[in-house]
Amino acid sequence: MNITGNTILITGGGTGIGRALAEALHARGNQVVITGRREGVLKETADANPGMAWATLDMEDAAAVAAFGAQVVKDHPALNVVILNAGIMKTEDLKAQPFDLAVVEATIATNLLGPIRLTAALLPHLTAQPKATVMTVTSGLAFVPLTATPTYNATKAAMHSWSQSLRHQLADTGVEVLELAPPGVATDLMPGHAENPASMPLADYTAEVIGLIERGETPRGEILVERVKPLRFAEANGYDAVFEQLNGAH
Repeated sequence: MNITGNTILITGGGTGIGRALAEALHARGNQVVITGRREGVLKETADANPGMAWATLDMEDAAAVAAFGAQVVKDHPALNVVILNAGIMKTEDLKAQPFDLAVVEATIATNLLGPIRLTAALLPHLTAQPKATVMTVTSGLAFVPLTATPTYNATKAAMHSWSQSLRHQLADTGVEVLELAPPGVATDLMPGHAENPASMPLADYTAEVIGLIERGETPRGEILVERVKPLRFAEANGYDAVFEQLNGAH
């Protein structure tokens, strides 16, 4: 992926990692379009970055995602990069009665079905471009689960697998498939993340990611900062110890 000269759509672009990437990529001469559920944070982000475009989009709403996919390529015909960043992360007590399926269903709809639906809507346009990029956003927890957030972990593991399949199927096209797998980053994705001293500072994370993209350091199509590598490669380097460090002994 070239670091400049693109038209980039970023879902969940009004806060957290999405906003940080949007601002960094905007500063490097890209036309950036951000989406999210909350108009206020989108407008605030766009106002702080003149020239950035925004639109509201609920990734849980299948009809809205399809309609948006059709509209965004009309509004931005040069669109050639989509970053599927929008997501939710909630704790779950799997022993609770009654079992809270609402959290399960919302997490799957937002984190898994939403990105797949939007990719499906945009692929005909993207495959018609000379070069294009689909960037999924998974997590280090795709590889070692945080047991307090089981459905979140599962959706990110599924997106990792889906990204690999998409990359292989699009290998004979001009569409590159990248997977961004963050560690714990100091954002408001979940209560306490921003204040947690173990979370990676957002500015540091963003700078490292932009550097990796700029240098083309994306082995296997994966964008991995140093901080996430113990999770990503736990299976090869001692899974049980990493799992216990993350979740505690049982």
